[in-house]
Amino acid sequence: MSTHARLLAEALSARTDADLATLFARREVRPDATWNDFFDAAEALLDAGSLARILPHLTRAEATGLVRAAEGEDPGAVAAALQALALISAGSQVTPPVAAAVAGREIPEADGGDDPRPADGTAAARAAERAFTAVAALADALLLAQETPFALLAGGTVGLSEKRRLAERGLPDDPLLLDDLLALGTDAGLLRHEGRTLQLTDAGAAWLHLPGPERWARLVAGYRDALPSALRSAAGGWIPPALWPGEHPWNAAWPARAESLTRQAGLLGLFADGDAETPWATAARRGETPDASALTPHVPAEVDRIFLQNDLTAIAPGPLLPALDLRLRGMAVRESASQASSYRFTADSLAGALSAGESEEDVLAFLEGISLTGVPQPLRYLLAQSAGRHGQVRVGTDPGSGRTRIRSRDPHLLEAIGVDQALRPLGLVREGDALTTRVNRDTVFWALTDEHYPAALVDADGRVERPTRAPAVTPVEVESPQIRYAPLIARLREARGVDVDTAWLERELEHAARQRAVLAVEVAMPDGSARELVLEVTGFGGGRLRGRDLAGDVERTLPIRSILKTRAIEESGS
Repeated sequence: MSTHARLLAEALSARTDADLATLFARREVRPDATWNDFFDAAEALLDAGSLARILPHLTRAEATGLVRAAEGEDPGAVAAALQALALISAGSQVTPPVAAAVAGREIPEADGGDDPRPADGTAAARAAERAFTAVAALADALLLAQETPFALLAGGTVGLSEKRRLAERGLPDDPLLLDDLLALGTDAGLLRHEGRTLQLTDAGAAWLHLPGPERWARLVAGYRDALPSALRSAAGGWIPPALWPGEHPWNAAWPARAESLTRQAGLLGLFADGDAETPWATAARRGETPDASALTPHVPAEVDRIFLQNDLTAIAPGPLLPALDLRLRGMAVRESASQASSYRFTADSLAGALSAGESEEDVLAFLEGISLTGVPQPLRYLLAQSAGRHGQVRVGTDPGSGRTRIRSRDPHLLEAIGVDQALRPLGLVREGDALTTRVNRDTVFWALTDEHYPAALVDADGRVERPTRAPAVTPVEVESPQIRYAPLIARLREARGVDVDTAWLERELEHAARQRAVLAVEVAMPDGSARELVLEVTGFGGGRLRGRDLAGDVERTLPIRSILKTRAIEESGS
């Protein structure tokens, strides 16, 4: 035990609950830490392991200030930040444990600090094209997440099998690029980790319907707001990119993290040719609202009309407005995606639209509203044929048993479903004129739809419902540090006695008993004088100290109320 721990304990007890909660969060303290008082807290925060966890999180300025303080110099403007982290005292003093933790650590020289150089016209044009492509690719990924959430590995990342699924559905076959795209979506709140899956959020579902420029602006705002605090400027933007790799000089993993963030900025078209700045990045860097007006002239204009052709295809002469594209892709298969996209109508794609809640009249009205060539007769015929078959299989819940029930007017179709090997996991059982299963209704419906059966989802009254394969999740409010650490802080406050000196003396004696240390103990005598005894401490408890008097080689028991002070000495007693 050291006086440094005592001084820190007293300083911690004087902090507000909010300041303590912030400190514990920054120092990665477990909310269920088994601390009994502020002395425990001080000892834990001065422990070498705790210091080793916080040092890699220090910014370049904080690390530099801490080294200066350890050398007896003024830490400068970061003094308050270091005090908040309990790394220096109010007088900018550094305790021996902290000094030992920073000893020998180096801080590389900063590489540049001026505003980024502007990108030339050619580089800016390439950056704009990357941004256009990245936004479109992320939209495709979100649609797949809406269909089936992405499974996550134990480390919280999307595995190679999921990335292959993305590549098979037309996204880039580049695992690193897919990681960056999904990170952008997560930072913008469009995707959220939910258990072992990555799911589309309500904000993500709404983002899919936004025009391209607004999609880009939302991504840039989310990216900037999620940047580590070390990279944020005082104005709310970001510091020059040339400084990013060195902003956490004691964190071996930081350069790779900084490189990843730089790549993501490149995907959004903010950086070109390394760290050159594009015109549309300037507002965001300054902390202002991201502005896509400078980007818009460099990307293809979105269109709201298509050409429907007799071969059951649709051609968009440019990028289709997202809201129109989403609905069209609900009834047709997109065959190519570029500045001019093509779509193909099939019996399965139209059946999927009908199963998702569209009607024949709705589909026709939508296509007539956006087609420059009307609706060709072959497409009308295919749609009518699909609508005639739709709903032959009806999936609902039996109100009596609670089991899922499958009915059909066509007994041959029901028989086919009952023997379909692909549907064996459902455990279908024939009951009269229906098939039943314990599997929930929605799962059965989507299993039938995936096997191309003309299924419809119905409620208890037999009315057709509009199904949702993977409902968007609503982000939950993150628990604040003050709430998370409230029980721990309350326990520390309750243990704080009015006599700090006595509490500290008891801890010193407990520690000495555990270590069988040799102490010089000053004892108050009945006549008012004081006497010093040199004891090898053997035990402490019940308000009494026990030890062997090295001078007289006798065992002594001293009440703690008579002990005035102690000091550690060498075992020789000198």
